[in-house]
Amino acid sequence: MKRIISLLLSVLMVLSISGCAQTEPGVPENDPSAPEKMKFTKSYLEYFDTASTIVGYDVSQEAFEEKCAYIEERLEHYHKLYDIYNTYEGVTNICNVNREAGKAPVAVDKDIIALFEFGREMYDLTGGMTNYAMGSVLRIWHNYRDDGNFDPDNAKLPTMEELSAAAEHCNIDDVVIDKEAGTVFFADPELRVDVGAIGKGYATECIAKELEAMGTDNYTLNIGGNIRTIGTKGDGNGWVAGIQNPNDVYGGGFLLKVAFADLALVTSGSYQRYYVVDDVKYHHIIDPETLFPKDTFTSVSILTPDSGIADAVSTACFNLSLEEGMALIESIENTEAMWVEPDGTIHFSSGFEAYVQPEQ
Repeated sequence: MKRIISLLLSVLMVLSISGCAQTEPGVPENDPSAPEKMKFTKSYLEYFDTASTIVGYDVSQEAFEEKCAYIEERLEHYHKLYDIYNTYEGVTNICNVNREAGKAPVAVDKDIIALFEFGREMYDLTGGMTNYAMGSVLRIWHNYRDDGNFDPDNAKLPTMEELSAAAEHCNIDDVVIDKEAGTVFFADPELRVDVGAIGKGYATECIAKELEAMGTDNYTLNIGGNIRTIGTKGDGNGWVAGIQNPNDVYGGGFLLKVAFADLALVTSGSYQRYYVVDDVKYHHIIDPETLFPKDTFTSVSILTPDSGIADAVSTACFNLSLEEGMALIESIENTEAMWVEPDGTIHFSSGFEAYVQPEQ
């Protein structure tokens, strides 16, 4: 179910990316002197257990394919490194780190160290609400969710006793990084990391920055619904993406559409991954304070220049109160958010509505 829902959500987001009648403030007007570009699209299913789509305006199919080849190579690199469930020959990844770092320091790729350092920054930024060291708790929920979806009639909830015991091993300070030696060590042998709240967004941002450094413009990366735009469309207009209606996932309905350029759009929602126990849905976003899923919101969408920050902050805001989340968003430069409550009530940060497209 996880893969099917992720694929559906990504396809829905891709279908909504288009030109906009009104450009976002700051988006340049059409430049008649620019070389004519054509629109190309390519999709993948191999990375981060979800669908990825590249939309680009380029001067030729060959130029587009060259960029896609580079993007795919980088997606594979990050996918293998940040996988917490599988190992790969010749690669020391986070799955290996979880198995071995509690015994002795593990030599890792610099991109794992960079992710862990970024994760610590996000932990501090969110007051601990986004904590990649919560793997011991998240693994319990993952196993119960998998079992429940495989055998719905016997779906069960984890006990508070086992969750509380696992929560004793979630101290991010126990992740010891030796940057000079290039190693990671767990001071607590029972600590496990889970980068689900930061890995995909961070990897998307790294690839986008690499493309920007190469002079790439007029491209959009949609990595499992983590959308990061590079410049505008080929005609100088902004991109438009729909924000999914949490109550109409399979119907393809959108609550609204936003227009933006050089920004990331990331949504965390309770409708993406869940299982049902006694007719109650339990989603995958676990509150680090209660150790259970919260039902305050059904989705939180973030607009900000950095896809990694958008990923981390959307998770944090899902578990914070509206007042706390609003304060967090307003403290981050060039960042806006939209919250959706179970009854459909929508809340916006101070500048979000400037990106909303009028209904046509």
